[in-house]
Amino acid sequence: MYKPTLRIETRSWPLRQAFAISRGARTHADVICVTLGDTPHLGRGECVPYARYGETLAGVVDEIRSLEGDLHEGLDRQALQSRLSPGAARNALDCALWDLEAARSGKPVRELAGLPEPAPCLSAYTISLGTPEAMAISARKAAAYPLLKLKLGGEGDEARLKAIRRAVPGARLIVDANEAWRPDNFTALMSACQNVRVELIEQPLPADQDHYLEKFEHPVPLCADESVHTSADLERLRPLYDMVNIKLDKTGGLTGAIDLARKADAQGFGLMIGCMLGSSLAMAPAALLSPLASYTDLDAPLLLARDQDCPIEYQGAWMQPAPPGLWGC
Repeated sequence: MYKPTLRIETRSWPLRQAFAISRGARTHADVICVTLGDTPHLGRGECVPYARYGETLAGVVDEIRSLEGDLHEGLDRQALQSRLSPGAARNALDCALWDLEAARSGKPVRELAGLPEPAPCLSAYTISLGTPEAMAISARKAAAYPLLKLKLGGEGDEARLKAIRRAVPGARLIVDANEAWRPDNFTALMSACQNVRVELIEQPLPADQDHYLEKFEHPVPLCADESVHTSADLERLRPLYDMVNIKLDKTGGLTGAIDLARKADAQGFGLMIGCMLGSSLAMAPAALLSPLASYTDLDAPLLLARDQDCPIEYQGAWMQPAPPGLWGC
């Protein structure tokens, strides 16, 4: 029996500039990289522990380490799904196991998973939360990116939206409130988004207040993010949202992401493929789902001061398929 070894490394990728959302600001992307196997057959996966879901670097490392013996004895992807809950730890291991299978079989993950051929895709480019003036300047500097994702924060969002639309009158806009709106300002902020031609609104209310969305009209489509982790969430969200944002750190890896994508599509949800703040290694498996999605939001490497040695190439806003040697090829 093939008995892969496990290596775990934590890394802190510096950002080009501070990145702010409604819950706070960051200057580094703190990630965990898992390597399974031995030369020449190696599989890698990267995850981003997220405090919003009760995760820490140390805690996720411990979760991964707890399966070291089982992995050495042949724990596979199918068994992994029931051994760890969806989240960052399972994501790193799941993606590493996919990559290892590709290395050993000589077949790309795309083929193994029955996914479409990778192709260049348009990614949204994120404008960090700030004052209306600062966000307008950032949007103007990003004018080469046709699809901008605006981080909003509730109070002051109407002024932010107006300032950004004046700065980039021709840009396509989507917004992400990261749970910062409230039921009592939802209608006004929805109207403000409609007035500046926003295409999509991500997670306006806190996940535990989703039920209020049934009371409001939403002429701009709504996309669940913090409210959706796996396909088990879809039934509850069906009357509330038009789309779901699929992130591998929420689904627990590519395996769960494929399941969510296929079941969400079957139930009539539109799809967005998103990410946490990670390197090209984390983007590569997520990008395989881009052909299935209406929106791709995998710009995290563009926000880093440096990236993997074999990074994904971005030609302006167009994200290229993962290069050989990075992941899954």
